[in-house]
Amino acid sequence: MRIIIVGVGKVGLALTQQLSTDHRVTVIDRNEKIVENIINIYDVMGVCGNGASYEVQQEAECEKADLLIATTSSDEINILACLVAKKLGVRHTIARIRNPEYEKQLRFMREELGLTMSINPEQAAAREIARVLRFPNAMKLESFSKGRLELVEYRVPEHSILNGARLSDLYKNLRARVLVCAVSRKEETIIPSGDFTLHVGDKIYVTSSPDQLSQFFRHLGVFRRKASSVMIVGASKICYYLASELIEMGMSVKIIDQDQERCVKMGELLPKALVIVGDGTDSELRLEEGVEQTDAFVAITGIDEANILMALSAAKQTNGCCKVVAKINRRSLVDLVSAEEMIDSVVSAAAVTTELIVQYIRAMESASVAKVKTLHRLVEGKVEALEFSITEDVPFVGVPLKELKLKNGILLAGIVRQNGEIIIPSGNDVLQLNDDVIVVTTDSTLQDICGILQ
Repeated sequence: MRIIIVGVGKVGLALTQQLSTDHRVTVIDRNEKIVENIINIYDVMGVCGNGASYEVQQEAECEKADLLIATTSSDEINILACLVAKKLGVRHTIARIRNPEYEKQLRFMREELGLTMSINPEQAAAREIARVLRFPNAMKLESFSKGRLELVEYRVPEHSILNGARLSDLYKNLRARVLVCAVSRKEETIIPSGDFTLHVGDKIYVTSSPDQLSQFFRHLGVFRRKASSVMIVGASKICYYLASELIEMGMSVKIIDQDQERCVKMGELLPKALVIVGDGTDSELRLEEGVEQTDAFVAITGIDEANILMALSAAKQTNGCCKVVAKINRRSLVDLVSAEEMIDSVVSAAAVTTELIVQYIRAMESASVAKVKTLHRLVEGKVEALEFSITEDVPFVGVPLKELKLKNGILLAGIVRQNGEIIIPSGNDVLQLNDDVIVVTTDSTLQDICGILQ
């Protein structure tokens, strides 16, 4: 696929890294040094100039492209770049749009301007935080089949009954029907069989219905109920989107920020939230505002280091009983915090945006031959979880799963019947017409449910 990336900031660079290995990528940026560095490091073409310019896009041969992604810091340039690309004949365009004022116009942009997809990084990050606050045991949470089946990321802690547990034995002893469909251990990524043994520090990816996942964590003795009270530090755009969603979910929200003007504006936008002018890094202020009685603490200021320190301090103040989330943009800090298991959950607006765009591109690749309903990338993109619909042309409908010879690195992680019944697959189960089936695989080229067979 030919892809044009306009704007090589954090998102543009991450997209270039991920897409340049499998696609013909051309980057456009005003900064000549950035373009030069990119083409020296990656196998891509580069054009220096304004990505919204007709002449610059012609130089980049946009008329031959399948997709243009505009990720500059300006919403207006991103929209214009997509509009120009559409006029040049590009079939698909994606724009990063951050201004909430454009939210109401997105339908018009898609219909009249031909914009295929728009992504608001702050809103996307807020949704990811809201998901883990709904299920605090998870480091991350992804949904399939309209939320009827979920996949959670969880790290095996010290003194856990999971340490040293063989999966086949674990499934026999559990009172919950769950499936460990992927494991990340140091630099290794595994699609496990029943013989696999878990160790402390493993990041495991578990699928089941929300009720069964809750039962699973109750069995481990670590179950946390959905957060009902949340303290947020940083009255930013992410804060607005997050607080709006949490209030809609019935949660009590308290917001702290040093800037009085931002606090006044946030208070006007969110009358149901309690907004406090103060320094969120002040541990005494957090105690005064009841952090010890709070179910969740979210640090989303514009300073990564401050967010990390606040999250660590809040976890200590609450003896680990509070779900802690920090927004961290710098990749090196994300890797450090994750490796040292310092914070419950880490969110990066740039990473979430990149992930959504890559998911969309994978879905585009599959669209002509497959019925991919949902696609999530796990373990930093090393594993994919795809949801397929079972249609009449699938040749193994009604065949017991134990009779299917699956390719290596593929696991059927869940089946959702048309009536909503959730099945954690065993060898005797069969796929039925109109089922939704979740396939977990290390094969990033899987495009059709029939491709799971040897």
